Amino acid sequence: MGRVQDKVALVTGSAQGMGYAIAQCLLKEGAKVLINDVNQETIDKAVAELNKEYPGRVIGKKADVTSKAEVQAMFDELVKTWGAIDILVNNAGGSLHTPYKLDEIEEKHWDLVLNVNLKGSFFTCQSAIPYMVKAGKGAIVNMGALAGHYRASLAGVQYTAAKAGVEGLTRQLAYDWGPQGIRVNGVAPTVTITGDRMKGLWENKDQADRDQMVANIPLRRLSTPDEIGKAVVFLASDDASYITGITLDVVGGRYLR
Repeated sequence: MGRVQDKVALVTGSAQGMGYAIAQCLLKEGAKVLINDVNQETIDKAVAELNKEYPGRVIGKKADVTSKAEVQAMFDELVKTWGAIDILVNNAGGSLHTPYKLDEIEEKHWDLVLNVNLKGSFFTCQSAIPYMVKAGKGAIVNMGALAGHYRASLAGVQYTAAKAGVEGLTRQLAYDWGPQGIRVNGVAPTVTITGDRMKGLWENKDQADRDQMVANIPLRRLSTPDEIGKAVVFLASDDASYITGITLDVVGGRYLR
């Protein structure tokens, strides 16, 4: 029996990168997973790959998390298909190829990052929680970042502001919905190379800057996507049944408090 055996999970932004790794970790521990993205071709590829190893336990749905209507339709379809939503992982987000330098950040960059990271997480929680209330239980894991309570290394102020908002959303929802049996937590990674976008951001840094960043991590290395995924599984599982309202740093000791 896995730690989330037969639980129904939805992971946003999960057709590639960090979200894909999280989906894999949930599947390894027995969950059924809906793969979400905004690109149908990417979804189809991810679902096909995962169903080879976990047949019948993976479905996909294209939906833009910044659209309330699309988000609600995705949850309604999931519950119609599998009868429940036990675990929600809000992974969709990131700096989304927006500039780092303050004087290069335009309103459209600010809006994009805040909308996907923060508004998207709000919309999915708003759709998931009524179903969880009916079941009397549920677990939500919001993907934050070290930037949310410290600072960003590779992204601009728009990303830091968005992830700080995600942490506030996490705390407030945990307080509001704990009496209904719903736990809401966050995971805050630091730099994790999950795909071409993150690889490009990392490699665009000077070698001296990269070396210094790693030197500031007591474990002296970057995290792996699998390590982040395992932290998500823990918070989504009954092993964390008395944990709610926290953001768990998975940063190798880079931020000690």
